[in-house]
Amino acid sequence: MHWFPPTRAAEPGAPVGEREETAATPVEGLDEALAAVDAFDRALATGLLRPRPERAADLVELADALAGSPLAGVVAEAAEKAGAGAAGEDHFVALAAGRTALLGAAHDALTAVLDETTGRTRGEPAPTAAGDRQTVNLLAAARTWLSDLARTGWQGIDHELVGGAAPIVSALLPQPGLRRLATLLDGFAAELAASCPGAALDRIPARRWGDLWARALLLTCPGAAEPAATAPATGRLLPLGVDLHEHATAAQAQVHAVFEPADGTAPRLVRASVSVPKPDTVVAAGVWQLLRPHLSLLAALGEGRTMDLDGMPLTEEGDLLWDDTLARAGEPADALATARVALATAVAPSVAPLDRHPARIAEPVFLEGYEVRQDGDTLTFTVAGQPYTVDTDRIPAAGPLTPEAVAASGACIALLRWDDGEFRVQPLAVETTVRRKPVALHAGAWAGGTTDKAGLRAEKAATDAVTVLRERAGRLLRK
Repeated sequence: MHWFPPTRAAEPGAPVGEREETAATPVEGLDEALAAVDAFDRALATGLLRPRPERAADLVELADALAGSPLAGVVAEAAEKAGAGAAGEDHFVALAAGRTALLGAAHDALTAVLDETTGRTRGEPAPTAAGDRQTVNLLAAARTWLSDLARTGWQGIDHELVGGAAPIVSALLPQPGLRRLATLLDGFAAELAASCPGAALDRIPARRWGDLWARALLLTCPGAAEPAATAPATGRLLPLGVDLHEHATAAQAQVHAVFEPADGTAPRLVRASVSVPKPDTVVAAGVWQLLRPHLSLLAALGEGRTMDLDGMPLTEEGDLLWDDTLARAGEPADALATARVALATAVAPSVAPLDRHPARIAEPVFLEGYEVRQDGDTLTFTVAGQPYTVDTDRIPAAGPLTPEAVAASGACIALLRWDDGEFRVQPLAVETTVRRKPVALHAGAWAGGTTDKAGLRAEKAATDAVTVLRERAGRLLRK
């Protein structure tokens, strides 16, 4: 649902920041929608078994924010029941749906502003594909556990309550159609267990836990986790950059690219992702060793090459379901040149209903001719009079791109994100000057291998760490 006023269509092709509506333009109703979400999260933190009067008022605020939507009736009833401490599982599902709808409306409004700013067109959502028949009793068990969490609240969680998720996750995991829910519940329960007892918490991540709770609860509804429809993609893939996420025990690389279909239709913005477990001793450039074997696109990105796809599955949400047998390396291509030429006309993918959330916004953009301002640790790009904070904390250590290089740049490929109440840019590649010559620096330059001394040291350390761990694992298995 989208209840915020849509922005007017823009002329395509103009640089970011040069349209009448820009990413810095306030969005009417956005603050009120997010305030209603925060109000519900306050109620969820203290629990809905016997809510205090002020928490009941927070539930009413959520219902009032949805008064003009198709969910108005069911959410109002659910808020009334929850305020009286008499909510059932169906009422919790309605509240989760109302909260998700508000964040979806916020996502739609912000995406409309982003499209106005960039002049980008967006594809229409497609129906999901039919999946395997899901086991209703397992979904009901997960829904019961999540409802118990809501009644108890984050301040009341303990190990006994959180541990109730373990048998549910074990039963869900063997079924492919339920693994999305199983993985979410597993990670959510682990995060809650690490925070027990809730009464001792100094700070509760209310928005994050509210997001996880609402998403999981909606995934217990039959049909909510149906797989996205796919179509074979044949044509040329031009990589733009890679967004690398690294944690102590896992790493993920998401390559953003422009896909040019062989049938001559409009180019599309697409993504290809790979996730792997990792030991906490593998850091920086060593992470690429774990990711490379699973995604040949990383080598092409590091070498600055295109890839030719032949029937690669592509979802309507723009995700390539990567299969190395359906891709081969193509001609050399400069990512900055691709961004200059192709980003203005590339069609952005649609967003699946449950994925509509402001935190999900990450759109590739090309910036140049900006003014750079450094204020302490805060770096700002001003494009056509509009300031954008540069999210330098997202620049990975696994590449040659540094905050200093970004500050000295004159052109940039970046992801435009919504964070902390504003649009920010996350650099993926920049063009700067070294010894009076233009030089391109990419966050994923070492993805396919490197001759850089720092990168080679990290690669060797990773090789040694993985070798030791494999030897230890082998000894354990032989015992």
